Amino acid sequence: MMPGTTYSLRRRLLLWLLIPLVAIGAVALADTYSEAVQTANSVSDRVLSGSALAIAERVVVSENGALEVDIPYVALEMLTSAAQDRVFYRVEGPTGNFITGYEGLPVIAGLRLEQSGYRDAMFRDEPIRVTSLARAASTGAGSIPFVVTVAETTIAREQLAQTILLRSALRIAILIGAAAILSWVAVTLALRPLLRLRDAIAERNPGDLHPIDQPVPKEIRTLVDTVNSFMERLGSTLGAMRNFTGNASHQLRTPLTIIRTQLALSARAASLEQAREAARTGDEAVAHAERVIAQLLLLAKVDEAASETLKAAGSVDLTTLAQGVTADRVAQAHAAGVDIGFEGEQPHLVRGEPMLLGEMLRNLVENVIAYTGKGTEATVRVLDNKGCVVLEVEDNGPGIPADQIADVRQRFFRGRSDDKPGAGLGLPIVEEIATLFGAELTLGSGADGRGLIVRIQFPKLE
Repeated sequence: MMPGTTYSLRRRLLLWLLIPLVAIGAVALADTYSEAVQTANSVSDRVLSGSALAIAERVVVSENGALEVDIPYVALEMLTSAAQDRVFYRVEGPTGNFITGYEGLPVIAGLRLEQSGYRDAMFRDEPIRVTSLARAASTGAGSIPFVVTVAETTIAREQLAQTILLRSALRIAILIGAAAILSWVAVTLALRPLLRLRDAIAERNPGDLHPIDQPVPKEIRTLVDTVNSFMERLGSTLGAMRNFTGNASHQLRTPLTIIRTQLALSARAASLEQAREAARTGDEAVAHAERVIAQLLLLAKVDEAASETLKAAGSVDLTTLAQGVTADRVAQAHAAGVDIGFEGEQPHLVRGEPMLLGEMLRNLVENVIAYTGKGTEATVRVLDNKGCVVLEVEDNGPGIPADQIADVRQRFFRGRSDDKPGAGLGLPIVEEIATLFGAELTLGSGADGRGLIVRIQFPKLE
């Protein structure tokens, strides 16, 4: 079937019902015709046998010892019918001596005394039904065997079989027609929930993505559940797009304003040094905008991934991944005056997607480098804790005030670091990625109550 081709479910259901019914009706008619032929032969053969017996009763031995027969025409009249069948008879003595009747009429050979038989034959280019009866006429001292054969054309038999067949066909046709009408009504009634579902969806506002709450048969319930699930995913995707658009416009407004301001200042600069300073400030604003865009895109990817099953999620060695990310940021940390190290040797497997987990680690490490200040020591470690895999990033920097612990987990909240570049998305991104893979993020004070420790606990992958 070509894409986009539509078809009638009602018509298809009726065809699936009526085609087998017609096939069964055809088989039934064939069986009925066979039964009709047997019934017609059974009824007519009894009359044919009675005629032969009536003739045999009139066969006698004459005074000269020869067989004589006085044909009782009433026996032949028994075979007359409205179909104008023609009747034939033949009487023959011992060794096939012809006595009376139609000499060329076929007989049934090989019959023993008192036996009879039936068969179909041709006589004068017409199909006939033949019966032969073997009897013996008494002479007083003995008996003389003879055979009486009676035949008739098959017009009445065929008409009777056709009548039975036609009546059966009429009954079957009425049955199939009634089944078709009842099926049409039943299918129409059964499809009404679909029509109501169609109307309910058609009446909806395009922005209404709430689940469909329409009573439907259980056979259609799975379809409605699938549509509801799709609308839920679509709503999540559209929400993520709206969030991304709103967040991007909000977060990029400041750096873009700075860039325009610095461009204007550079155009009015009185010296080369002032122009360079404006260009440097503008470049920092561009770098900040790039960072904001990168984080917003990552956040949008996390939102999208959260709305559907992560097919790419698999087994990830968190120890190897964390060690690599830490090693990549050593030079950057050194430039910022931060001493960063790594602890952990044993491999620890968790369920996740390497790119997203890598972004989570990079955000944690870069937050330490950006906000803890010079002379800070920081440690990234991966360890096993009561059957769970724990990722810790600990520093001895200024930490976060207790009254801001809950707020820093919100998007765009920057706390007391407002004087430093950032969008307030680092920890929210970390928490959303962690939650995506079933992990739990907690924040607390570092050793001796100094600094900050970020702890993420993953279910251990067996």
